[in-house]
Amino acid sequence: MARYTGPKTRIARKFSEAILGPDKWMERKPHAPGQHGPNKRRKKESEYAVQLREKQKAKYTYGVLERQFEKMYHTAASKRGITGEVLLQLCEARLDNTVFRLGIAPTRRAARQLVSHGHITVDGGVVNVPSYSLRPGQAIAVREKSRSLETITNSVSVNSKRFDWLEWNPSQLSGKFITMPERAQIPENIREQLIVELYSK
Repeated sequence: MARYTGPKTRIARKFSEAILGPDKWMERKPHAPGQHGPNKRRKKESEYAVQLREKQKAKYTYGVLERQFEKMYHTAASKRGITGEVLLQLCEARLDNTVFRLGIAPTRRAARQLVSHGHITVDGGVVNVPSYSLRPGQAIAVREKSRSLETITNSVSVNSKRFDWLEWNPSQLSGKFITMPERAQIPENIREQLIVELYSK
């Protein structure tokens, strides 16, 4: 299963953004990691470095490793539409990301674990593949015997964010992937055009 298992804070400080979930250390040490972090002068980055950094940011955000991300890019490039936007749509359509967006899990990491442990169903059947790509109209729900899990009940009780491309029924702990989101609806701070330029070289 493709995932990053290293320290979250180091990645958050690298990109100056808590991309792996809430991080209290970011408030105390928002600078780059390392003993020279607070006073480190950033060199002027090359065009390639800027593009690579944006790709890494997207991969860490959605919890995808290189081979899987490259495969998603080639899939996006073969589809109609703007390649960068389609790439983000494919990332958003992943089952683990949708479980996170619905508020069933507090982070994508937690969502990935819930899916791989068999707590989530798609159209009534258990799916334990976090990278499963949802299609518009498919229903996502918490497995009946998993509805009392503390992680799920806590997350649902505090999460009030809702997204236009998803439908949510809190009483049934179920939702629906209505449609692929438009770029303006996706809240992630990712410059997808730089990723397209990197892969186009």
